[in-house]
Amino acid sequence: MRSSPKRLPALLLGTALLAGVLGVGTIASAASAATGTAGSAPAAVSAVRAGHTMAVSTQASADDPDGDGYIPAVPQVTGVTPSWADPPHRYFHEFQANCSVTHTAADDPIVFPGQPGKSHDHTFMGNTSTNAYSTTASLDGGATTCKAPGDASAYWMPSLFNGEQKILPVGPQTIYYKAGVTDYTSVRPFPKGLRFVVGDPMQSADQFRHHPGFVEGWECGDSYFNVDFPAGCPANASVQLNVRFQAPSCWDGKYLDTPDHQSHMAYPVVKPGTNDNVCPTDHPVALPMIEFKMAFPVNGDMSQVRLASGRGYSFHYDFFNGWDDATLKAMVDHCIVGGLQCDARGYDQTHPEAGAALNEDYRLP
Repeated sequence: MRSSPKRLPALLLGTALLAGVLGVGTIASAASAATGTAGSAPAAVSAVRAGHTMAVSTQASADDPDGDGYIPAVPQVTGVTPSWADPPHRYFHEFQANCSVTHTAADDPIVFPGQPGKSHDHTFMGNTSTNAYSTTASLDGGATTCKAPGDASAYWMPSLFNGEQKILPVGPQTIYYKAGVTDYTSVRPFPKGLRFVVGDPMQSADQFRHHPGFVEGWECGDSYFNVDFPAGCPANASVQLNVRFQAPSCWDGKYLDTPDHQSHMAYPVVKPGTNDNVCPTDHPVALPMIEFKMAFPVNGDMSQVRLASGRGYSFHYDFFNGWDDATLKAMVDHCIVGGLQCDARGYDQTHPEAGAALNEDYRLP
């Protein structure tokens, strides 16, 4: 699938303004208002989507003992203003986290902590231990299917089915970490334990298409920008169903999670009078922008293809940061701040003189 390094400014020019005006939480609320809660969803979709509204969990987790949905960062990041600097142009400022599928389960440690089986089915990548009881401590230093052993993060998305057959991505999937703001030198690593949900399983087709994270929708063969699954794809073993979706990359500096699992994060907005992307003032801390680039081995007749959460436009995903701090900082500093296009070692083959952030074992030298 094609890489679109120049797409971000054009993508955000319109949609980021919407995000800045409405806020991510407002967009999520609008989605709920348009489609109803799980209890009032149309009968055709309620069975599929039940058990995964973006509400406060009914059970506390070890990371949130009082159960109010707010997990404060310790320490909080204060005194930051969004950077409006315009550093020397670099076409790329990104690295990849290549992570394979570990397992599937009807668990969601962000939305339903401590409640196994309460969610729709998810496909998990990265940390092999991820389950309903996962916490910052349980993920830290855990085994992982990511190429870099220092990435013990948990990544998950709704499972994809073709009829009753579960279709799992094969091999390492591409998860980009990139600069979402023009001043790529201002991007800093994720704080340990940060977690968020990207998108909304209850969003409508129109909300999915106009979401700030939308890149090219569902793709297969020469068919692009599909909001829902295409009716058919070329029946060729080399053809896979693909989707790309970007996460918010501006943090409020205060919370590792909030009750809606989104409002502590925001998408960049466009600096007035320019094409520059900057963080909004209420979310001033620039973090890496994650982009899922998932490939599912399914083609031919797509009429029975669905997500565990519903139609194709219900696609969303979750991220729970479990990176080793030093490893993530080395990758961010070398590749994003350094303006390189790196693989999972932090190596840019077009700039071999820059070296790599990690050794041949994908570990810190």
